[in-house]
Amino acid sequence: MAMILNEEQNMLKDTAKDFCANNTPISQLRKLRDDVSADGFDRESWKSMVELGWAGIPWPEEFGGLAFGYKGLGVVTEESGRTLTASPLIASVWVGGTAINIGGSDAQKSELLPKLAAGELLLALALEESHRHAPYAIATTAESSEGGYVLTGEKTFVLDGHVADQLIVVARTSGAAGDRDGITLFLVDPGADGVSITRTQMVDSRNAANISLSGVKVGADAVLGEVDKGADVLDPTLDIARIGLAAEMLGSLQECFERTIEYLKEREQFGVPIGSFQGLKHRAADMFCEVELSKSVVLEALTALDEERDADEIAKLASLAKTKVGETFTRVSREGVQMHGGIGMTDEFDIGFFIKRSAVTEQTFGDVNFHRNRYGELEGY
Repeated sequence: MAMILNEEQNMLKDTAKDFCANNTPISQLRKLRDDVSADGFDRESWKSMVELGWAGIPWPEEFGGLAFGYKGLGVVTEESGRTLTASPLIASVWVGGTAINIGGSDAQKSELLPKLAAGELLLALALEESHRHAPYAIATTAESSEGGYVLTGEKTFVLDGHVADQLIVVARTSGAAGDRDGITLFLVDPGADGVSITRTQMVDSRNAANISLSGVKVGADAVLGEVDKGADVLDPTLDIARIGLAAEMLGSLQECFERTIEYLKEREQFGVPIGSFQGLKHRAADMFCEVELSKSVVLEALTALDEERDADEIAKLASLAKTKVGETFTRVSREGVQMHGGIGMTDEFDIGFFIKRSAVTEQTFGDVNFHRNRYGELEGY
């Protein structure tokens, strides 16, 4: 498969760009923040996205999806990143839906994926237990009891956790925290006895929550994948999610860069546009090169998903994309604020929203240091 977009994917990208620009601009995120929205996203906007088919793009047709691939979902997510669209796209589709598609039984897929594609279900992955991304550092326990399991533990930074209709909880059924073996994934009703959810206000206005599980009872049919082998579902799910988040970050950093270039052309100092100053030209040229490299790594990662390459290669590309795009987003957003000068630090200008988003996405699913180290280990160093 060529590492380019085909005609249908380009049409989808144009449709998504037009939709996000007209229906979910940054002003919507600003309003959601200022109004302290209980949901943290606009449900009517999400309904419109569902009607466009976005929630079902990667799923097989037999489960209510469009079977249009992750590259198609990637271009939609990239455009949503340009306007910092508040939606369940990352948590429900890229993360939750992927976990079900990879690890779910036919019965679980038949029940959940059509609802997800129809906008009738929101999902959230309850994974993290500390301030750093550590997928195997799971202390939450799942003890066998009366033909089912009892879950106890604490989860933090659960994306869309406070609005989810179904939680995917990562718990330990054997072994010790840090072991890859002994992890099991469970489908948990957020309204079940013993589940306590507390929404957290993120600096970038993205939805997240802390979740406490105290003796939560689930049936044996709540297991997603195999008992003790949850990492076999979790690993590919996280890699796909990292690539999806990198696509969103790519859209955000491109928008930030383009806004900065426009400002350099408009803002005058000493009677000339500040973009004519050689020092700023050099910095802008460096950013342009980094933006182009980021485009390439994301497109290659999305292409690898649709070509169903082996897990090791996808893992390497996921870490490469998350690292490269993360570095570029951090640089471009900081340069954007600096080149806007004092007004870049004010809430009146939208440019500040991008530096906040870059700070949060940098930590989500592993920061630059995590993925540099992981890439080295995957390469045998």
